[in-house]
Formats: sequence, C-alpha cells, structure tokens
Amino acid sequence: MTIIRTAGVATLLATAPAAAQNMTPPATWASVQALPVPVTAQDISDRPYRELGLILAGVRKATAFSKDPSQEKVYRELWERGQKMGADAVIKAEFGDARVRAFSWGSREARGIAIKFLTDAEIAALPKRPAASQ
Repeated sequence: MTIIRTAGVATLLATAPAAAQNMTPPATWASVQALPVPVTAQDISDRPYRELGLILAGVRKATAFSKDPSQEKVYRELWERGQKMGADAVIKAEFGDARVRAFSWGSREARGIAIKFLTDAEIAALPKRPAASQ
C-alpha cells in the first residue's frame, strides 16, 4: 500500500508544475496573421511593430434574456475598431465580466492595443543593436 501511495504522490508532483503553468504557446506574427480576426490576448515578440493606440470598447447584449457577449464577439468588436485605425492586429486584448449598466442589460468592457507591423524595409532601417558582451 505504501508503494502505491508513494507512486501516486510522485506522479502528482511530477505533473503539477506543468498543469499549473499557462501552456498556451506565445502568439507569433504568422499565427496572428492566419487568424480570421487577428486579435490575441498575448504580445507578439517575433516581429517589430508600431503601436497605433489603445482601443476601448463596450460590447452589449441586446436584451435581458440574451447571452452575455462571447469572447468571439468582443474580439470582433476590437478588430473592427482596430481596422478603422489602420491596424494589422490587436494585441493584449482583455475583457471583463458582463455587468448591468444604466442603459444596457449587460455589457463587457474590453481593451486592446492596435498595432501595425513594420515592413521589411522599415525593419532593415532600424538601428543595429550592439551584441551583448558576456
């Protein structure tokens, strides 16, 4: 019985760190460009970009009996606003729980950062960083 209990504890300890970590792979330029709605909750670190500005949006439900706005609906609203700013993507998207407001049966406040990826020519024109000394 002790051997079984010890093996169970060892298995639990070995898998706990992996389960506790966020296992979502980081967003990449290619993965965001492939999305039908290029909005991600993460930052993109594999391609330089220019921030166009902060996007704030409130996404409402139609009636008291409608479902709360989904993540998909919130991301679509952020993308529509990002497109109007000339963005290639929206990063660091986040939204809260739906709440009843004075003029709405329930809305979610959302935010994200509209970005424009640098072209290859703009990347080539960036100043070169000196190599880090060891």
